[in-house]
Amino acid sequence: MLTESEPHYRQPLLKTPFHERARALSQVDSFIPWAGYTTVDVFSFVEQEYFAIRNASTLYDLTPMVKYRIDGRDALRYLNRLMTRDIGKLKVGRVAYSVWCNDAGHLIDDGTVFRLGDTEYRLCTGERQLDWLLDSALGFDLQIDEVTEETAALAVQGPTSCAVLKNMGLGGIERLKPFELAHFALPAAIASDAQIMVSRTGFTGDLGYELWMRPEDAEAVWDALMEAGRYCAIRPIGSRALNMARIEAGFVLPNVDFVSGERTLRAGTERSPIELGLGWLVDLNKGHFTGRRALLEEQRRGPRRQLVGLDIEGNKPAHNALLYADKAGRRQIGSVSSATWSPTCKRNIALAMVDVPYIETGSTLWAEIYLNRELVWERRMARTHVVERPFFAPERRRLSPPADY
Repeated sequence: MLTESEPHYRQPLLKTPFHERARALSQVDSFIPWAGYTTVDVFSFVEQEYFAIRNASTLYDLTPMVKYRIDGRDALRYLNRLMTRDIGKLKVGRVAYSVWCNDAGHLIDDGTVFRLGDTEYRLCTGERQLDWLLDSALGFDLQIDEVTEETAALAVQGPTSCAVLKNMGLGGIERLKPFELAHFALPAAIASDAQIMVSRTGFTGDLGYELWMRPEDAEAVWDALMEAGRYCAIRPIGSRALNMARIEAGFVLPNVDFVSGERTLRAGTERSPIELGLGWLVDLNKGHFTGRRALLEEQRRGPRRQLVGLDIEGNKPAHNALLYADKAGRRQIGSVSSATWSPTCKRNIALAMVDVPYIETGSTLWAEIYLNRELVWERRMARTHVVERPFFAPERRRLSPPADY
């Protein structure tokens, strides 16, 4: 979601409707590409932005998130054929996280599905998937359109995010439950005759919301949020701080924790939902869907490897470290895909793909970490334990804020 490499980056990068506001606040001029847009990697200091996520409120530009409108008589049948999850259980006004696979049961991508009406859905993904979606739609009566440029989006995340939105004039926002969405009229002082859609969703594992609006209202909404959050220590954040928070939440990231099954170059690097710990998104009883036979077989025999959480001794993040069964490093049993020092947990944590039988909670592994000390690289074997994830899961992410919040 946060970064990606695609051929269309050879073309000039687009600017989001929030670009000028973000650029004015950027102190280090650090921008990265995402889905054909240029976005902020870090505004000033990663640590300050991270602590704002966990202790105050933050703004993150979600506009590059690729958005598809799926509408028509067969929209539900189509999505249930495409997705591993039973989309039939998704009610109007709700959002669901889901994944989809190829015939071999290998993950193509993940995303969120918004049910906007009886036959209308919105699918949001980190990468463009239109070819796959259209190929999968053959024989179904529906229309699929990419609407990325038609909708600007902001993530408002953090423990005071509800208070910021109430201060902005979104009365009743505290009644929005996790994975619900609602439409709010913007106060006339912000934008006349304008609405925004708000979903209680996010990528931080904390209390938070995502705001979806017309591009022409984007700057006015940004300004209103910054003013409403002035006493809640609100600040914009870039992708690096968000990446720390999503690792703490145990969320996977495309092109980091997995590569689409249609883009892997080496056999054995594909990943299934079961291997990624997303088996709860696979409903093998709902009827046929793409990849069902392969996932049934994998469930029967059990996965050969699985994504696990790691607690690593020391404070040096184990970026891309190889994992071994013993300190001597005689047998490689996995590798780290995401790693960070967690300031909130006060732990050195990571997500890693590990071979069976070393995936059991409490198992001891060894991570091969290289340290750069005065331009000299040193190899260190760090003791590592398999632990439960998420690493950080505050109760406020699930509870409704009080009415007087």
